[in-house]
Amino acid sequence: MEATIQFTLNGKPTRLQVDGNRTLLWVLRANLGLTGAKYGCGEGLCGACTVMLGKEAVRSCQLRMQDVAGKEVMTIEGLAQNGKLHPLQQAFMEHDALQCGYCTPGMILNAYGLLLKNPQPSVAEIIAGMDDNLCRCGAHQRIVQAIQSTAKGGSR
Repeated sequence: MEATIQFTLNGKPTRLQVDGNRTLLWVLRANLGLTGAKYGCGEGLCGACTVMLGKEAVRSCQLRMQDVAGKEVMTIEGLAQNGKLHPLQQAFMEHDALQCGYCTPGMILNAYGLLLKNPQPSVAEIIAGMDDNLCRCGAHQRIVQAIQSTAKGGSR
């Protein structure tokens, strides 16, 4: 059943008339044209659809629009500010922490959530924190290095 859902998206108030049971992933992609969050497994297991809900990295394929009402959502499109990449985005580029790029937005936002909780994680904590984000290309070591270099820089 359609309802008016109001929330903050990438820092801007957003109001949509949508089915409250529709997933955030499909509303972002189809209704709002924000394609950074990707469809991967549809089960919340791969991390390709990761977005931030408040200060928590969540799987948008598992989040219903009714659960987003009144909350803050940030997608990869909202991470850069004033045309300047976020330090994590920059580190992913510098460390070549991507190949095909499909998982990259979810990886970056999951790492962002990890660094919000633990600004100086050890390598083991980074690996554990990123364990549920999958990369078929095998860039995991470079991803860990990118996150580690961002943590050392202290920029969030």
